[in-house]
Amino acid sequence: MIKRIFLAFLFLSLCISFISFRTGTPAATSKKQKVIKTIIVDAGHGIMPNGGHNGARGAYSYEDEICLAVSKELVKKFHAEMPEIRIVESRPTEKITPIHRRAEIANENKGDLFICIHVNAAVPIKRSELIGHKTVTYYTGKGKNRKKQTKKVPQYRTYTQPNPAKGTETYIWGSHKNEDKEVAMRENAPMLMEENYKVNYGDVDPNSPEFIALSLLKTKQFFKRSATLAGYVQDEFSRAGRVDRDVRQRGVGIWVLQATAMPSILVETGYITNRAEEDYLNSKEGQKELAGCIIRAVFNYIAWLEKQQQTSEQDNSGNNGRQATHDVSAMLHRIEELGCNRAR
Repeated sequence: MIKRIFLAFLFLSLCISFISFRTGTPAATSKKQKVIKTIIVDAGHGIMPNGGHNGARGAYSYEDEICLAVSKELVKKFHAEMPEIRIVESRPTEKITPIHRRAEIANENKGDLFICIHVNAAVPIKRSELIGHKTVTYYTGKGKNRKKQTKKVPQYRTYTQPNPAKGTETYIWGSHKNEDKEVAMRENAPMLMEENYKVNYGDVDPNSPEFIALSLLKTKQFFKRSATLAGYVQDEFSRAGRVDRDVRQRGVGIWVLQATAMPSILVETGYITNRAEEDYLNSKEGQKELAGCIIRAVFNYIAWLEKQQQTSEQDNSGNNGRQATHDVSAMLHRIEELGCNRAR
């Protein structure tokens, strides 16, 4: 009798243990991991070793100054509103950080996001106007038939005026065949100024088709996330009343977007060549508003990532642990359309 009771108790204990193990396993495996642990904030440009400013210039201020001020405001907000996330500054002072080093800092710190702050610039518009006519003497014919003639030639005055371009745009690394090279050349210019350029970057042209192709293969896994975050940033700027110039892809090399192994965006916060925008970019209110828009976009991005994580977990559990597959071609096609028709 005692033996039977002992065996029954042992069997019941094993059943309880088995059930507890079965019910406990999903809870352990479905425990969410933090989707964002480290964010890299990169203040574009900076003071060169010779003391000169680097980047675009306005009527009274410089791009590197504004980039640092907005970045500091953004870092402050991150610490206050997302204290659980580690924030790393790639350019914490007014001095320039070599471009190759910015990417190294991001990768060494295993960043989950790279947010680069910049200021845009537009070339002056060339104009001309008629200011009068000038009488010009000329001759026709030869010998005895040579005759003196006169005619009035219009006189024009050429001049330039400030470009009225304004607003914000957010760039991701892409391979868009119609992208303008001028922007990339301006952003990559500091690379060429570094004394040890060949040592840091090798014999590479960041705007060459070969380098673009290699970078595309390396970073395409981050396209969707970069594009999603960029879209959220532009949405927040629009809600704040800023002119929304949309999400854009750069089809020519921008080193910090190509060399960072994480979702990366470059935010053009406004046009320093537009006097009203320059005033806004230099104001404390404007800098706080820009930083606020970006951090709200990051909150939205994190919520989107968590939703993606939850969906992935559900798909995995429904497929006996197999990874859910994604239509890569459809994703790339969607990203290609972002520049002209971003889904909101």
